[in-house]
Amino acid sequence: MRVGYARVSTTEQNIDAQLERLSDCEKIFAEKRTGSLVERPELAAALEFVRNGDVLVATRLDRLARSVSHLCGIAETLNRKGVALQILDQAIDTTTPTGKFLFHMLAAVAEFELSIRKEQQRAGIAHARAAGKPTGRHKALGPAEQLSLRNEVERGSSFSQVAARYDVSERTAFRCYHRLGAYATTYSDRHFATH
Repeated sequence: MRVGYARVSTTEQNIDAQLERLSDCEKIFAEKRTGSLVERPELAAALEFVRNGDVLVATRLDRLARSVSHLCGIAETLNRKGVALQILDQAIDTTTPTGKFLFHMLAAVAEFELSIRKEQQRAGIAHARAAGKPTGRHKALGPAEQLSLRNEVERGSSFSQVAARYDVSERTAFRCYHRLGAYATTYSDRHFATH
């Protein structure tokens, strides 16, 4: 069975052109969702629906997957289920030896690029540390602000009040307070007592 998947990013876009190109598919899953969203209910339904021997068809790679790694994950799922993948515009067809080769080359390039980015990131962090520059997350509040925050909590301000005043989350305010060794009450007790 040929199973089609169509997607447009917004409700303003028209999906009819994709549906027309997928008209030879026995079943079509279609949705209007932005490409950056992780959740795509119709894509998930299509991947659940396909069976051994089926072919999942999409018009373009960017209609099917939000990234190369996402595409490789989809392909792995299809391969495990014995389902072929066909992308009309990029002439990818894993039912043919050439199509399988092209797709595996694409996956290998994506994995290579990811490993290079990770190596560059590690080298950048090592260089920054060697130069004495701070790495990792920056502290939300400096020492003087942390002391001031603690004093305000001790004087009766709630964590939500000091969090708003210092433009941090309540959890950050709570951690700053306890980091300085001032444990007067639990977060939940103080939090709910002021609401």
